[in-house]
Amino acid sequence: MIHATPESVFRFFTDSARWAKWWGVGSTIDARPGGRVYIRHPEGTESVGEVLEIAPARRLVFTYGYAKGTPIAAGGSRVTIELTPERVGTRLHLTHDIPDIAARDEHVQGWRFQLSLFANVVADEVAAKAAALVDQWFDAWAEPDAQARSTLLTAIASPHVRFQDRYSNLEGLDDVLPHIAAAQHFMPGMRLRRAGDVRHCQGMVLCDWIASKADGQQVGKGTNAFVLDPTGRIEWVIGFWG
Repeated sequence: MIHATPESVFRFFTDSARWAKWWGVGSTIDARPGGRVYIRHPEGTESVGEVLEIAPARRLVFTYGYAKGTPIAAGGSRVTIELTPERVGTRLHLTHDIPDIAARDEHVQGWRFQLSLFANVVADEVAAKAAALVDQWFDAWAEPDAQARSTLLTAIASPHVRFQDRYSNLEGLDDVLPHIAAAQHFMPGMRLRRAGDVRHCQGMVLCDWIASKADGQQVGKGTNAFVLDPTGRIEWVIGFWG
């Protein structure tokens, strides 16, 4: 499962720069039937192949083997990748047809590792503006104008966004917006600001924050976990105080 749309995922099969991000520097793909597939693994091993089928945002089939001829000869196996859209992203199903059982078993964990790395590389691109999203989320909580606050949150968050911390258990913007208004009423001038860089992994963003009064006095700190949807909008936030 990858936290991105099928279109975003598929770009990493058609663009050599993106292809190299999940295989290794120097890897290339000519994304057309008969096009060359070249993979240079980080430790220097070279894999080669040829594109057999390609269907945008749905399917990629290519031959796979090693330039040195072992454990799989060039053209000696076939990889099929299929993409299926789901609510939380894209389901990637990979089949590697390898005639030799021993060689097949050697590749099982290798593909688990490679596809995990791939999923995160794609999610990293979707979350490229995560720091700005986080800043805008905090800005919305400090925005005194109700219409401006609604416009800001609508632009960065899912309409079904969930927010939870020790004081909040909210679902949907229709729940979040009046809660922010109440927070401003009972804690006037309070605002949260990001403290340091965000960290991202597989569609989840972690951000440390500092809470301050209107006069700048720090009154709290903590960490928020932001889950992004396949388009990069905020879907779920959990806040941890302390």
